[in-house]
Amino acid sequence: MPYRRLPNTDNARIRALKTAVEKCSSTDFQELAVEMKTLQEAKNVLSRFERLYDQYQQAFDIQVKANILFQQKAKNARMYLSHFVQVLYMCIIRSEIKAEHLKLYGLENQHMLVPDFSSNELLLEWGEKIIAGEESRIQKGGVPIFNPTIAKVKVMFSLFKEGYQTQKIHQKATLRLQNQVTEAREIVDSIIFDIWEQVEKTNKDLPLSERLERNREYGVVYYYRKGETVEE
Repeated sequence: MPYRRLPNTDNARIRALKTAVEKCSSTDFQELAVEMKTLQEAKNVLSRFERLYDQYQQAFDIQVKANILFQQKAKNARMYLSHFVQVLYMCIIRSEIKAEHLKLYGLENQHMLVPDFSSNELLLEWGEKIIAGEESRIQKGGVPIFNPTIAKVKVMFSLFKEGYQTQKIHQKATLRLQNQVTEAREIVDSIIFDIWEQVEKTNKDLPLSERLERNREYGVVYYYRKGETVEE
């Protein structure tokens, strides 16, 4: 005897509800295996869930596409900041800049090593420090570093920072919709379960093969256990 199992993906949930609603719409009222109250609820739930799921998918797609552009901005910012710090260290080695000025950049304890820019948060933190440090040193009369200039570094860092903030907005929107979809699944699963229970109850006295076929018309999904392939 095959067993039924509720859908485990959102697309399958939508498909199950649509199948039941469409079957009810094409069936005479006297022959319906689903109560009218349940049918109306299924229509409302399907409409809300499908709309919510589409909104989530759109938000997710926007986030993914924006992230591709953002990763390039982050890569550029890392490259320019890393290059700038290396040039700064070379200037110190050549005594063109005093080692004590490393404090302005927050680099005094880095042992002449490029800081860790591996995460976006670290890149954001160090970018602010290094830019502020160079501007402070110049204001004190220091000669600006060239190739890259701090102005070029600032442009790349600003693009990264803007992209970082935009990604946070996208992530927040996507997460909010994802949570709404998750909460809605319980309602969707409940109405699908209710429909399937009513359908199976209505057709319980039919021969097995006919009963399963009638139930499937309403979207009930059956699975066979290993070695079980024939409906008897």
